Amino acid sequence: MDQRIPLPTLLSYALVAFTIEFDNELERRMPHRTTRSPKGTGILGSPWLISMAMWFNCLRFVDDGITVGELERRALTKTNIDGMRRWRYIHIKPSPHDSRPKPPLRDWLITPTPAGRTARELGRALLSEIEERWTIRLGPEKLVRLRDALTAIVDGFETELPDCMPILGYGLANMSPVELRHSSGASSGLPLPSLLSKVLLAFAYQFERDSKVSLSICTNVLRLVGEEGVSVRRLPRLACVSKESIAMVVGYLTRHGYAVVEPPQTTPRDKALKLTPSGYTALNAYRLLVYEIENRWNEELGIERVSELRCCLKELVLTPSAASPLFQGLEPCPECWRAKMPKPEGLPHFPMVLHRGGYPDGS
Repeated sequence: MDQRIPLPTLLSYALVAFTIEFDNELERRMPHRTTRSPKGTGILGSPWLISMAMWFNCLRFVDDGITVGELERRALTKTNIDGMRRWRYIHIKPSPHDSRPKPPLRDWLITPTPAGRTARELGRALLSEIEERWTIRLGPEKLVRLRDALTAIVDGFETELPDCMPILGYGLANMSPVELRHSSGASSGLPLPSLLSKVLLAFAYQFERDSKVSLSICTNVLRLVGEEGVSVRRLPRLACVSKESIAMVVGYLTRHGYAVVEPPQTTPRDKALKLTPSGYTALNAYRLLVYEIENRWNEELGIERVSELRCCLKELVLTPSAASPLFQGLEPCPECWRAKMPKPEGLPHFPMVLHRGGYPDGS
């Protein structure tokens, strides 16, 4: 079997790294609150801190007013409407021009709060700023080559895809686009994270069409279990995703018969996750399917295009971590919440974008 790093893992490393760098800067510049600072700054209504995905699937479209249905049509994916309201980024109410006593939610009007306007403008500026940082670290030629490789793949897709990874649905699967429409084939002007997201999402859709277990579960957790099983307590650190994400994955795997949680053999907290025969079948299917899809892409999109993308991503990812341009932008400033957490040993093999705020590691 092909022993190369799977293409979606390479894409995920790059996308998650960009997202974390974006999030750290947004946190540094945006007045906000978190669980570590419940009273916030007292400015702009102290909005709850969110991740880049929530800018892509919501804030960038909310100007003087947009309906829920139009927002989803333009974003091609759903957002956490109630969350964005509770977190103080948007107002939502029936349109004053709608005379119906109970209009459906999709016709309600969304407007930005002062915090929402600030976050919207900061997000626009940060996308350009972070990409410029990558240009400096990689060198202009490598960044242009990466963008060209991604663009060549995206322009080969027949269907338009969202500009960001969607909030994961049941079974931590990727939600299909809200509306299917033909691709325009003109993606060269898109932000770098959008190009990465479209390629990764296209791969995930094909994988999840042929697999009973989502790509996020397979690549972040199933691959780690092995014949001996794995400590549930250690899984968040091994997978580089949050405890909450792991709890959702373990619950799904055990409920559907792919794994069991065995009583601890050493310390009371050290329960082990072990695969059932169905789990081993899913794991083996994952290992084969990721390379089968890449081979399909070689035939459908052209082996030169796919090989060029893999080569660009390898140069970005596989240099020693201390010198890798991918890791040089991940050090958070001292006041950021990530600076107060144990330093991760790597990056997720697939973004765990949850309704909790859209963070790429499910935080």
